Amino acid sequence: QYQAGDDVRFIDWNVSARMNDAYVKVFTEEREMTVMLLVDLSASERFGAVARPKVETVAEVSALLAFSAIKNNDRVGLILFTDRVERYVPPKKGKGHVMRVVTEILNARPEGRGTDVNAALDMLGGVQRRRSVAFLVSDLIASDWERSLRIASARHDLIPIQVVDPREEELPDVGLALVEDLESGETLEIDTSDPRVRAAFVTRVGKERARREQLFGRLGVDHVVVHTDRDYVRPLGELFRRRQRRMKGYG
Repeated sequence: QYQAGDDVRFIDWNVSARMNDAYVKVFTEEREMTVMLLVDLSASERFGAVARPKVETVAEVSALLAFSAIKNNDRVGLILFTDRVERYVPPKKGKGHVMRVVTEILNARPEGRGTDVNAALDMLGGVQRRRSVAFLVSDLIASDWERSLRIASARHDLIPIQVVDPREEELPDVGLALVEDLESGETLEIDTSDPRVRAAFVTRVGKERARREQLFGRLGVDHVVVHTDRDYVRPLGELFRRRQRRMKGYG
C-alpha cells in the first residue's frame, strides 16, 4: 500500500483501481549466483589420527555448502580433484542436482593419490567464465599453486576452506614412530620423544601457516580453517558473518 514518501512512478494503477486505494510495485532483485565446489580427494585426506579421516569432514562441509546454496536458489557445480581433475559436474539448480553432487563426493573412487590444486583452479577458469563463488575444500597440503590462486581469485570469489587434523599441527610424544606419506608412500622414522623434534615440527607448521595467511591477505582472499575434532559450523558461520558485515560497509 502506498505510503508517504514512496515513489509515485511505481504506483500500480490497475491494482489501485481494484483495491480502491493506492498501491505501489515492490521490486525484488533477481539474483542468480553460481557456487562451485572444488573438493580435494587426494590420499592425504584419508589421514585421521585423532577423531576421523579428514575426507569425512571434507564431504560434510561440501554438502553443507551445497545445500546452503540451493536454499538461496543458487546454481551448484563440482570439481573433484587429486593430482588431476577426477570429476566435473556442471552447475545447476535444484535439490535433486545437489543430491547428485553430494553423491558424487561420497561415492568417489579417485584414481590419483597426490594433490594438484593448480589442476582444479585451471579447470575452474576453463569451465566457469562468469564470476562465481568458489569454495576450495582441501587440507591445502600442496606446493607451487600461488600463481593459479592469484589468477582464480582475480576472476572469482575464491574461498579456501582448510581441513586440518590436530596431529598435523603438533606431534604427540609416543617415542619412535614410523610415519608414512599417504600420497607418495614414503616412510620416515621420527623420534617423537625428543622435544627438539616436536618443537621443530611446530615451528615448521607455524611458518607454513603464516606464509599461507600472508598470501591470502595479499590477494584479499577470505579463508577459514576447520578441524576434524571440532565443530566446523561455528568457524564457517563466523566467516559468512564477517563477509556480510564487510559487504554492508561495517568492516
